[in-house]
Amino acid sequence: MNWTEHLFQEFVDALQTAGDEGEFEQVATRASHGLGFRWFAYLSIAEGSLRLISSYPRSWTSRYLRFQYQRLDPVVLQARAEQQTFSWGAFSGSIRPRDREQRRFFDEATEFGIKSGITMPIRAGFGRMAAFTVATDDSLMQPDLLLATSQDIMQLLALYFHTHLRGRGAVAETPKAGALSQRERQCLAWAAGGKTVSETAVLVGVTPRTVAFHLENARRKLDAVSIAHCVAQAIRLRLLP
Repeated sequence: MNWTEHLFQEFVDALQTAGDEGEFEQVATRASHGLGFRWFAYLSIAEGSLRLISSYPRSWTSRYLRFQYQRLDPVVLQARAEQQTFSWGAFSGSIRPRDREQRRFFDEATEFGIKSGITMPIRAGFGRMAAFTVATDDSLMQPDLLLATSQDIMQLLALYFHTHLRGRGAVAETPKAGALSQRERQCLAWAAGGKTVSETAVLVGVTPRTVAFHLENARRKLDAVSIAHCVAQAIRLRLLP
């Protein structure tokens, strides 16, 4: 298993236990950092409504939404028109501003440090669309190189994020679902699968002590007398995938 496959597996495991938008943002942010990017953004457009989850600077996302930049954003326009993953940026990619308004948009994005990236279009049917983007402020980074070697993994990241996010939104949260953190649920899920603390640490990418810490926190929050009891409680409450 190479490093991108390992990153993808950890990403999928984490998505299984993400319970709200904040946790989905954390999962995608970790994945984007693992790929060498600083930020990620997920944009969904359906019947005129827009949903944006991202780790971009809040000042930029507020401005983006306030001025409805999705209407002129060249990245979004290309994502609407294409199905293939593509790169973009001042010195790489296929996108170039077509008019003064688009050039001004790119200039503003650059002022916030957003210089280049990779975008994965997602077709949602009935005129709906979504796009998953990873972006960087590093002028020396070459997204084209990563895209050439890891396009399949990048597309899977986008599709899994989109699918799990929509699935979580359709399920009502159980009363105690918010009591456990995403990491606590993730460690419990591996414990439910029979993994030891040491094995879970390798799979999650943390130390055994950290795994034990999360499991103990989960046990305490669910008023369980043991980790096995805690797993049973979490399954009964439908807190685990």
